[in-house]
Amino acid sequence: MKALALSDTIVQLIYSPRVRDRFGDVDLIIGCGDLPYYYQEYVLSMLDKPLFFVRGNHDKEIEYSRAGNRPAPRGAIDLHRRVINHKGLILAGIEGSLRYRNGPFQYSQFEMWLHVLRLLPKFLYNKFRYGRYLDLFVTHAPPKDIHDKPDLTHQGIYAFLWVIHVFKPAYHIHGHIHIYRPDETTLTRVGRTQVINTYGYRTIEFE
Repeated sequence: MKALALSDTIVQLIYSPRVRDRFGDVDLIIGCGDLPYYYQEYVLSMLDKPLFFVRGNHDKEIEYSRAGNRPAPRGAIDLHRRVINHKGLILAGIEGSLRYRNGPFQYSQFEMWLHVLRLLPKFLYNKFRYGRYLDLFVTHAPPKDIHDKPDLTHQGIYAFLWVIHVFKPAYHIHGHIHIYRPDETTLTRVGRTQVINTYGYRTIEFE
């Protein structure tokens, strides 16, 4: 199974008819936040594949446009505080970043813990039913001390690091941390989990 993961910035290669030629072989699309809803809708419509998403701290509660007002990308599936089995791939997601000002989709570390705790019953069910808790953890913010930055806005989340250590998803993909230099770290292995910064876009093949 192959996924196209997107976050944080519009990529012209993807926001064009060429997206079908370049990424037509993917099985699903994953939005990691801070992307216009119309952009995600475009990719969904061009590739005609399911899109799972979480919102970022810069996303809007309502996106206004001539094509209509959207509270989310039309046709996409919101992963926030949900666990979904998609054709054998177990996904879960948490939206947002640490709160640094008034605005939607921003939370304290404690609130992030509460979000994660809401997922536990389904994680335990998956372990009983499928022999594993989770395959793919999708967030906007990174886990604490992995790909994050020291300023409050871009600090990582303790609860996400706990998910990695305890539930051992094969992948944890996130956005939020912009990449400005080619030598910045975007892939980090933590035990069984590959943590991936999806800034811009990234293709991921799941075994």
